Amino acid sequence: MRNSAIPAVRRSVVCALSCAVLSAALPVASAAAPRPGEAARVPFAPRYVAEQHGGIVRAANTSAKGVKGTESVNDDASVTYVDVDSDPNTYNSSRAELAVPAGARVSWARLYWGGNLRVGEQKPPADNGRVLIAEPGGQYKALLADTLIGHRTGGGADAFQASADVTELVRSARPGQWTVAQVNVAMGRSKVGGWGGWTLVAAYEKPSEPLRRLAVWDGFETVGPGDGELRVPVDGKRCPKGAGGRLGVIAYDGDRGTSGDYLAVETGASKSVRMADSANSADDVMNSSITEFGTGRTVRYPDGTNTLGYDSDVFDLRGALREGADRVHVRFGSRKDTVWLGALFLQADVRR
Repeated sequence: MRNSAIPAVRRSVVCALSCAVLSAALPVASAAAPRPGEAARVPFAPRYVAEQHGGIVRAANTSAKGVKGTESVNDDASVTYVDVDSDPNTYNSSRAELAVPAGARVSWARLYWGGNLRVGEQKPPADNGRVLIAEPGGQYKALLADTLIGHRTGGGADAFQASADVTELVRSARPGQWTVAQVNVAMGRSKVGGWGGWTLVAAYEKPSEPLRRLAVWDGFETVGPGDGELRVPVDGKRCPKGAGGRLGVIAYDGDRGTSGDYLAVETGASKSVRMADSANSADDVMNSSITEFGTGRTVRYPDGTNTLGYDSDVFDLRGALREGADRVHVRFGSRKDTVWLGALFLQADVRR
């Protein structure tokens, strides 16, 4: 077994103040460090690479919802906060289950969060790098970003993504639903809409499972009309014919019903294969959804099918690996929408 975590080289005023006060009073879930800097563009780079018996799982949910129900797109929609906890000090919170298999050991875990700071209100970017997190059955802990934060303004949006290592917290937690609160997203209405959410990605080891290659790449890049494609070489090793696998993606501001955005996989052994399933079309793959293999089978609260500009999807790679592979490169593009891409994660069988 080989694995490595790879460091990247890389509301209102009332709400902001309540977040700061509440965070200051809570235990910190990650080691305190100097506040990380921000950059409009964070190139994609490997964050974690492993070859081990086991796999990758994730929990995810949105932090925003439509005021008048489920809209087809988040542009021009009135957006408010999701807040499922009973804590009066939090203004947004949501839950989702991280389905680590029984008997497995978590080898690495990271929380990603982000959203739009400029909707009807403008949130202060000083709060981008902190959230609250609670393990199943546990209390909130303040979590601070530990790496360069992506933060880009333009086109009517003020978008960001932050992340932090949570390996020890996840490794010691019991099974169940995780809660993440105080994601720094804005509410209201604007031409580009409001969005935001979080995804917890965890790699695990379990001797009874197949030997697999695991890879997580992250950054903060935009694609849109005139931008060309983003290409990420998530894996450069050979996979056998008929291998199983999955590809996960975290992205922001993908509008449901706006065509032209795609996620494709190149293997070197076959033509480029566009990712699609029953919930995500090949020409509108970033469609405000949280799905796995075309279903919303992960347990989360709330569990709306339209997550208003936040995507955290897992796709079946068997079609792309049907003829085997000598590499797995991901291509991401959008002809109409401007979409922010935050992370990609891969699981691929070493043997059939």
